[in-house]
Amino acid sequence: MSGTLYGVGLGPGDPELVTVRAARLITSAGVVAYHCARHGRSIARSVAAPYLRDGQIEEPLMYPVTVETTDHPGGYRGALDDFYADCATRLAAHLDAGRDVVVLAEGDPFFYGSYMHLHKRLAHRYRAEVVPGVTSVSAAAAALGRPLVERDEVLTVLPGTLDPDELARRLADTDAAAVLKLGRTFPAVRDAFERSGRLSATWYVERATTAAERTTPLSDVDPESVPYFSLALLPGPLNADAEPLEPPARSTDARGGEVVVVGLGPAGRPWLTPEAQAALAEAEHLVGYRAYVDRVPPNPRQRRHASDNRVEAERATFALDLAKSGARVAVVSSGDPGVFAMAAAVLEVASEPGYATVPVRVLPGLTAAQAVASRVGAPLGHDYCVLSLSDRLKPWDVIERRLNAAAEADLAIAIYNPASRARTWQVASARDLLLRHRSPDTPVVIGRDVGGPAETVTVVRLADLDPADVDMRCLLLVGSSTTRWTRTADGHPDVVFTPRHYPPGS
Repeated sequence: MSGTLYGVGLGPGDPELVTVRAARLITSAGVVAYHCARHGRSIARSVAAPYLRDGQIEEPLMYPVTVETTDHPGGYRGALDDFYADCATRLAAHLDAGRDVVVLAEGDPFFYGSYMHLHKRLAHRYRAEVVPGVTSVSAAAAALGRPLVERDEVLTVLPGTLDPDELARRLADTDAAAVLKLGRTFPAVRDAFERSGRLSATWYVERATTAAERTTPLSDVDPESVPYFSLALLPGPLNADAEPLEPPARSTDARGGEVVVVGLGPAGRPWLTPEAQAALAEAEHLVGYRAYVDRVPPNPRQRRHASDNRVEAERATFALDLAKSGARVAVVSSGDPGVFAMAAAVLEVASEPGYATVPVRVLPGLTAAQAVASRVGAPLGHDYCVLSLSDRLKPWDVIERRLNAAAEADLAIAIYNPASRARTWQVASARDLLLRHRSPDTPVVIGRDVGGPAETVTVVRLADLDPADVDMRCLLLVGSSTTRWTRTADGHPDVVFTPRHYPPGS
């Protein structure tokens, strides 16, 4: 009954280099653990952010010491041993409770990774799996655009913390080398390369695959500017003279700029389609109404542009201008973007002169109408109409004509935007109009914040529909003459469905 421990490699930093298996495990895990320094920020978590979901338990494993001194009786090593023992105890409590635990690891978990210390303490007691990741060495070679080793050449991987004399000796005896763990060790590492006679052929790669990626000859690097997430790379002799690739522009790719209008569904991550999730992970810019942008987990390589809910055209223009300059833009919309949402606004602006070369894609999302309907059964099981009561973009007399036509046609009706702070009378007017055509006993489903923390779903008679019970977070489903309503007891939700067959002669 115990959970499974997973050491999951995230690769060198770009969320798109996370493997499919790693992404699936991160999303499905009950517990996600990650290492961080005392400031609480975690590079591993930021890489995994596109794959996290609401409701997961997070276990930050905060190092007691990184490069500073410690008064621990066992010194630096003693402090870390106690830290890993405590972390193992915390994770064991989850595993004992039957929860799967994913421990995030930059690069590969068994390649100078902190996960290995937890693995050694837990793998003999619980089922444990390790998911490999792209290493920083592979990422750095790709960033330089040149082969690291070829044919019979030998690659040596060395920590920058090695004794400088030993480091110089090993560099002199190998064909190719990667020296990791730079930062404060950089001056000694540079000196070792120089003493080995290999400095002129060595490259420096910083934060490979991220938006902050930098490549330059090692001899040109300012020691004060070197972060821990950097390495020195010495290609083998067969490729030592090859010219490195120019650093790629991070604001575009082979497809060029584009706008993807993404449907987020009605609430949290469980309602998001894999296609939409992938588009959000690939985007460089997120554009949308503030409440919807906030639903997308932050990603440090992305820029977020949140705005008010009443500026659809301006938002669409902004997104298209970004894409026109070569950026990949996701415009986020609640529910389905083609249902009273941003898809129409973006396509309308995109049809204007000047945007003909900007590709626009629309990715569907689960609509609020379907989400509310699912909570009570199938009230939209036959023909139905979708209608908005908002008169901000169309006059009320048009709404009345359409509502009257839908009622006369005996369609079930999904009513979006029934009320807001500024619109308080439309629900009563719509109810009174519908009562001219429908029985007072017609079921009306009131769904509020479906999928969210404040979700409520109630069913009332059409005659009993009280506008005071309806606000801007609600959606109404009004049954047709054939819609059936079964009231249940013992706290179970009522069942409402519209049969797929229609009575003959009706």
